[in-house]
Amino acid sequence: MSKPHQSITEGTCQVKVTRTRPRIKVTADGRGVAGHVGSRLLADVADATGLTHQFGDALAGLRRRQRGHDRGRVAVDLAVMLADGGEAIADLAVLRDQPDLFGPVASDATAWRVLSSLDSEVLARLRTARAVAREVAWAQLTETRGQFPTAVAAGKRIDALVLDLDATIVVCHSEKESATPTWKKTFGYHPLLCFLDNTGEALSGLLREGRAGSNTTADHIAVLDQAIEQLPDPYRFGRDILVRTDSAGSSLGFLAHIRSLREHGMRTFFSVGVPITEPVREAIRTARGWVPAIDPDGQFRDGAEVCELTGLVPDDGYPPGTRFIVRRERPHPGAQLSLFDTVEGMRHQVFATDTPAGGGSIQFLEARHRAHARVEDRIRCGKDTGFGRFPSRAFAINQAWLLLALVAVDLIAWTQHLLLDGELAKAEPKKLRYRLLHVAARITRTARQTRVRIAQRWPWATNIVDAFARLAALPRPVY
Repeated sequence: MSKPHQSITEGTCQVKVTRTRPRIKVTADGRGVAGHVGSRLLADVADATGLTHQFGDALAGLRRRQRGHDRGRVAVDLAVMLADGGEAIADLAVLRDQPDLFGPVASDATAWRVLSSLDSEVLARLRTARAVAREVAWAQLTETRGQFPTAVAAGKRIDALVLDLDATIVVCHSEKESATPTWKKTFGYHPLLCFLDNTGEALSGLLREGRAGSNTTADHIAVLDQAIEQLPDPYRFGRDILVRTDSAGSSLGFLAHIRSLREHGMRTFFSVGVPITEPVREAIRTARGWVPAIDPDGQFRDGAEVCELTGLVPDDGYPPGTRFIVRRERPHPGAQLSLFDTVEGMRHQVFATDTPAGGGSIQFLEARHRAHARVEDRIRCGKDTGFGRFPSRAFAINQAWLLLALVAVDLIAWTQHLLLDGELAKAEPKKLRYRLLHVAARITRTARQTRVRIAQRWPWATNIVDAFARLAALPRPVY
């Protein structure tokens, strides 16, 4: 039998809502208001480095409608959109619907036409245009900042341009030309990329089928050659160039190619991972002279040691002067161990380098090689800046999209090195967008001048104003 209803005489039956935010009324009739104001920096950096001009020249031969958009400007706007965080061509609307801030921006249909016209010959011209603009950007950087950025390992400078090559999987969720099953049992593409560790720039990339091999010699050579072509001559022929890869880049043909570049006046060196085969295991067992390894800050790392294996490992086919160095460490929970690691109770990693004996201690060389891991972060950020998804079923269009995504990475890097300081100069794209690129402002016109007024209390308002001031002071190329 159910109990009769009893009225509640104690406790709180109703809770009065405490409003902690002010009441607002939202309307869509605002005028003179703009968003993504900081992304104007990206567009202006493209102009200041001559990238927009160079792209215009590279695409001048393409058919253009009377009174239509400049094709080079369309390509740059697509790169700005990707750097701003856009993921699809439709995201051009963010720029297009703010003509007071970004000027005339092409329609989606025009952008598709431009992308579909970028065949392999045109892409080669765009790569040349990128190299010309990069030379200007680096000249601006050394003139305004006093020096070119250096890569660092274990708290020490690496006196070289450091080129990091690595491949990644880009999953496709629909049928696309040349998208195939991958070795990770996914479906999509398997691009190979090269980043400059000194600045974070994306020098080159090759879009490949998902089933493309990780250690394909021809692909590594193609990506490296395109990357080296991006280096201005004073750097290409005047500085050491260190090429770093994981064990996928340890093929003898690729190492021979790196060494052969010396015949063309370049000082090239390599630091590549080496697979642990049975002869390498035997060399590790007999190795003597282990010394403490160092961490990224240059301090001794507890439980880690390094040792040189040169002379113990068969070096048939390797370029003369190749050295082999091994690192062993107590495995952390969850570490991927081989049977050999399990038996020995330590995790082992081996790499090969042709840096001569006077080029640093084996501890420094090992820390320098481990710094190759930074490329993983660059790829992760690059996927958030355009090449994490591809827009078309056509492989040629997706190739063009990859190149523009690399341009987007460059625009962010140039903006940070040329215009920003402190935390923002090192921030990942996501943080940079949240704090700087996506800021809103009011646009006013007085005395024939357009003013962009950022909220005075915005925490990074001064950073944005200073960045635009530095932009205005940059030396410009003369055409």
